[in-house]
Amino acid sequence: MAVRILIVDDSPAVRRALRACIEEKQGWQVCAEADNGASAIQLFRELRPDAVVMDFSMPVMNGLEAAREISRIDPTVPLLMCTMFRSEQLVTAVRKVGVKQVLSKSEGLGSNLVSAIEGLLHN
Repeated sequence: MAVRILIVDDSPAVRRALRACIEEKQGWQVCAEADNGASAIQLFRELRPDAVVMDFSMPVMNGLEAAREISRIDPTVPLLMCTMFRSEQLVTAVRKVGVKQVLSKSEGLGSNLVSAIEGLLHN
């Protein structure tokens, strides 16, 4: 059975790039995409994906608030935050709400994204 991943980012270009990276990995599929945290929570409740890749800065509801709610729904789901604004303060804040890994978009996602998801799925 395929690993189902929810992508959450307000940028269509970033969502396309994330999808391309994820779907290159055999056995992985993107089950849905959301452009804000509120939509992500709704899709998470409906689809129960195996992992969530989420942006921090989004309209309607940011990634921190969405991660907090998703972790409340299912504390075991692997959450990965991708952001342009990576800092130790941000990492500390998002880990407190259940995010297991934070990646910087500015460092390029590609193989870093796949490795990070693999690590989360196998912990």
